[in-house]
Amino acid sequence: MDAEVQTYVDGIAAEHRPLFDRVHGLILRAYPEAGLVLSYGMPTYRVGDRKLHVGVWAHGVSFYGWDKERAAGFTSRHPDLLSGKGTIRLRSREAADISDAELSDLVHASLDA
Repeated sequence: MDAEVQTYVDGIAAEHRPLFDRVHGLILRAYPEAGLVLSYGMPTYRVGDRKLHVGVWAHGVSFYGWDKERAAGFTSRHPDLLSGKGTIRLRSREAADISDAELSDLVHASLDA
């Protein structure tokens, strides 16, 4: 992890760090080759031409850059997580209601070639 990303991660509030770490782990288990840089002020995972931004906000973790068509299964099962056109917001207190398999579906919809 480069210094900029590490600084971002080190600054995550304690109540949101477990959720970020969970998402980070799911991404790296599925894509150990994923590049990780800070882009648009947030950690961004890159696999080939695909990327997924994972930012922390006041109440949890947000996802940006996901493919709307490919993530339609996830977003149809969890429409309450959509915020705006291209944002999925997962509150830390509600994260236990979303399985690792569900989050992995979102990750694959975003990063699979």
